[in-house]
Amino acid sequence: MPGGVPFIELGVADVSRARTFYAGLFGWSFVPGPGGDGLIVSGMGVPGGLHGGEAGAAPVVFFPVDDMDAALTKVADLGGSVESSAMDGDPGSQSRFGRFVLCRDDQGSPFGLHQPPM
Repeated sequence: MPGGVPFIELGVADVSRARTFYAGLFGWSFVPGPGGDGLIVSGMGVPGGLHGGEAGAAPVVFFPVDDMDAALTKVADLGGSVESSAMDGDPGSQSRFGRFVLCRDDQGSPFGLHQPPM
């Protein structure tokens, strides 16, 4: 399983304010992303996303996997846990963005897995 970083997700309380802040600070640009108020971020050097409703959240790094189901089984086998399966129920978003799943390692630290679209 490769370990590069294909995606970074920023959780914020207010997407509009974050968009203004990060555009002003780094010159990032934004386009609508999957689900609700989510945005796709350009200009990070790594593909990224921004979503609202999470005051004080830390960035989540997503690691690439070829087979999400096998990777989730391995997470559980190693003592980790699966927190959410964002986009697993939305075939349209899956075909455009792939599958993203938030997990925790065996010590409770968060990380994400990303399976690119087919």
